Order: sequence, then structure tokens, then C-alpha cells
Amino acid sequence: MSIDADWLVDRRRLKRRLTAWQVAAVLAALLAVAAVLARFGLVREHAYVVRLTISGVIVDDPDRNAAIAQVADDTSAKALIVRINSPGGTVVGGEALYRQLQAVAETKPVVAVMGELATSAAYMTAIASDYVFARDGTLTGSIGVIMQTADVTGLLERLGIKPETIKSSPLKAQPNPLETFTPEAREATRKLVADVYEMFATMVSERRKLTPEKMKDVADGRVFTGRQAKDLGLIDAIGGEREARVWLANTHDVALSLPIHELDISHQDDWLSELFGQVGGKALFPERLSLDGLVSVWHPSL
Repeated sequence: MSIDADWLVDRRRLKRRLTAWQVAAVLAALLAVAAVLARFGLVREHAYVVRLTISGVIVDDPDRNAAIAQVADDTSAKALIVRINSPGGTVVGGEALYRQLQAVAETKPVVAVMGELATSAAYMTAIASDYVFARDGTLTGSIGVIMQTADVTGLLERLGIKPETIKSSPLKAQPNPLETFTPEAREATRKLVADVYEMFATMVSERRKLTPEKMKDVADGRVFTGRQAKDLGLIDAIGGEREARVWLANTHDVALSLPIHELDISHQDDWLSELFGQVGGKALFPERLSLDGLVSVWHPSL
């Protein structure tokens, strides 16, 4: 009789242990599923405001473009704040951001907040927003496009080096540092730069509602302080993210109490770049640093 009682007690203890492990396993599975669903945006969260940070040199970034496109479709995201601290970058990079932010603005309010610097392609990015804030001392503007080259044929000649190029037509691969910049090549390049500049200037005049007379004052490539930009109509107000939240609340009923979620832009090669960057520096992964094509960037040393 005593043996049966002990056996029953042991069985009950074993059953309680198994039940506890089963509950723990189920909870772990539920947490894992929830994490996966949240990672891929399949879980409806409470309302929030998304913050997109644009810093450094702007280049075309498919991963960033895809992440911004998701914001437009996210019903939980009630607004987008674009924080910008950049000297600009490639024309295509700025144009891609401009188009993506315009698409978001069709579904929810977008407000730009400039930091120390928002020039050239970074300014192009900002004007896609519904409202633009800058600090008094922010540097912005620099509305223009550049394409740079150098003629090193004279130097090579002094070194006894004579480059040879075989090409299908005179304007192929022009401008080219290894060839003399001919008048025909110069004119073709000038037309190319002028065409892209016209695209940029049209964006500014349409988004900022500036007359041709006003455009002459602001679109000659110079930079402006935030105060100057406000007076010229290049931005809407002086302020930072706090003022942007107040504007969203007053204009679009986006509550100040809503949390801010930083937009996660994941690159497939991030872990590899970080790993090798620790060993060999940036030289192993220079693609993030290169600027190919037409450039809309401001730097006093250029």
C-alpha cells in the first residue's frame, strides 16, 4: 500500500514537471512566431510615427527605397519624420529619395528636419516633404549639379607616358583624364549637366512654389543659412524634431504621445562589411564611398 502511494506521488510530480516544460515550450514557440511576424511587418501594432535618418553622402540604395515604400503601406505609421544631415550626393540617389518620399506623402504627412547640413541632393530630398524645418545655423541650398574631370595628358607626357585609346566615336568616354578635353566634348558635357540641373530646378520651383524671378536668387549654386532659406521660401519654419511633432499634431492630428520608431534599413552585406571592416578597413568595401555619375553635393573644398 505504501509503495502504491509513493508511486502515485512520483507520477503526479512527473506530470507537473512535464506540464511545466510543455507550457514553457508553447510560450517559447509563440514568442518566436510573434518575433518573426513582427520582423516582417505582419503584426498590427499600435499607432506610431516613423523616423527616417539621412546622413552622410547620398547614393541610390535599393534597401532604403524598399523600406520607405513599406512606410507608405503601413497603416500603423501615422506620419514620417525625415531627419537630414548630409552634404548631398549623387543626383540619382537624391532623385530616388525624392520620389519615394513623395509616394509616402500621398498616404500620410511627411515632415523634414534639417540638421547641420542639408545641401544639394539632400535639399532635393527635403523638398519632397509636406513641411520643412531647419535650424537658424543650418546650411542648405546649393541647388546645382557638377561633373568634374581633369586633364593629366601634360603630366603623363613629362613622365614619358603616352596613353592610347581606341573608341567608336570622338565623344565616347568623354570626359576622360587621359585625353584632351575637346570643345565638342565640353559642349556635350555642358548640355548633360544643364539638363539635370533643369530637372532639379523644376523640382524646387514646383515644390516651393517659387517664381522664375525668385529662382534666379536661390538656384545659382550658393548655400544659405536656415534663416536665409526661410526668408527666401526654401524652407517653411525654424525648428527641430519637437517643432515637427507639434506641426504634425496641429495640422494632421498626429498625437504628440505617439512613440517614434526608427526606420530599420538592413543591408544584406552589413555583417560582412562590418566583419572585414574591422580587419582591413574601408578599403575592402569601397562601394559605399564611391560617387559614380552626376553629382549634386556641396563641400567647400570642391
